[in-house]
Amino acid sequence: MPRTTLHTVDVHFGDCDPAGIVFFPNFSRWMDAASLKFFMDCGLPPWRELVKTRGIVGTPLLEINTKFIKAVTYGETITIATWIEEWRDKVFVQMHRVTRGDDLICEGREVRAFVKRDADNPDRLRAIPVPDDIKALCS
Repeated sequence: MPRTTLHTVDVHFGDCDPAGIVFFPNFSRWMDAASLKFFMDCGLPPWRELVKTRGIVGTPLLEINTKFIKAVTYGETITIATWIEEWRDKVFVQMHRVTRGDDLICEGREVRAFVKRDADNPDRLRAIPVPDDIKALCS
């Protein structure tokens, strides 16, 4: 079983559309927060520290797929379980399983990369090979 972390979200009125259902982009926002929490729970410092010590800016999103199963409304609490499904050379696949109690709400699959600023053009980001020490911490 891969290393899995949990991120809890209390859903507020402002997270919902006029029908009282969570507006779908909020799930992406919460999964992004769960992604950062995953790495910090595994022992990595926040990105603002990692950029100072190793030049790693973060893990931007390259691809996302979300399958919605049930609706959520304000006043409810959801839990996001997050793990790495697959490590590749320069990217990794991160999975998120969102539940409300025993109910599966949605599942998200993200492809991300560790990036540094391009030496020739600091306005651009370049994917780097996944650092072995980070992979070891998170496996």
